[in-house]
Amino acid sequence: MAEQARSDGPLDRAFAVVGHVAGQTKAVSVAEIAHALSLPLPTAHRLIGNLEERGLLQKALGTKRYVVGNQLVTLSAKVIGAAFRTARRHAVLRAVAGEIGEQCEIGVVRDNVVAYVDSVRVSQPQGLQFNPGEAAPIHCTSTGKIYMSRLPERAREKLCRELALTKYTETTVVDSDALLRVLEETRHRGWAKTNEEYVKGVVGCAVPIVSPDRELIACLGVSVPVARVSFAELDRFIAPLQKAAARLSETILQADEDNASVDQAEA
Repeated sequence: MAEQARSDGPLDRAFAVVGHVAGQTKAVSVAEIAHALSLPLPTAHRLIGNLEERGLLQKALGTKRYVVGNQLVTLSAKVIGAAFRTARRHAVLRAVAGEIGEQCEIGVVRDNVVAYVDSVRVSQPQGLQFNPGEAAPIHCTSTGKIYMSRLPERAREKLCRELALTKYTETTVVDSDALLRVLEETRHRGWAKTNEEYVKGVVGCAVPIVSPDRELIACLGVSVPVARVSFAELDRFIAPLQKAAARLSETILQADEDNASVDQAEA
């Protein structure tokens, strides 16, 4: 009975609400949340109100339906960043950077901006260098393209048409229809690359890092001066990046298994 009470406390229900909303592809109503989680409607209203006050949930623009809030997005990015800065995962990043001989970085998307949470530089600084804590636009970076390409079709189109598609170089894609075509190609290919779209003279590519249930967590990418590696030559980095991304995904699963072993031992 005590175990059941611990698993059905206010905090458990609040986490369940957040988890449910975060797992949806569209905004959901209070009634839908209550029904999905078998909560009394007044309880659902109270929990959602508290979560909304704290910025963890927010109403979708012009509706009474809910999506994840900005505070939750920011917190999740910080949590992912902290998770990827462990010694074991940084070692994977260092190994792939050494293998391909170029700077590699891990990036996440936060508030429609790419935030870099870890990086390894193995050559002398040239061109663009992404360091932890720095940010970049999503429409002209490989990580941003992967993120947008994995959105549901309607959400992807809505985002492309609402984004401020700033032109940073002559090759930045600033037409929403053209960007949608690029994203469709990225979705089918499973990885992305950029051709001097954010900084002139710098090309790059990235692959997704996914959770055990295949949800996008972050992206692993490389940035390199075009004087050293051409846009067409970026393809040779994809295989080692994908292997490293798979190893990073495995560390997430291993961490879950390690935690389960600890729980069993303590029990």
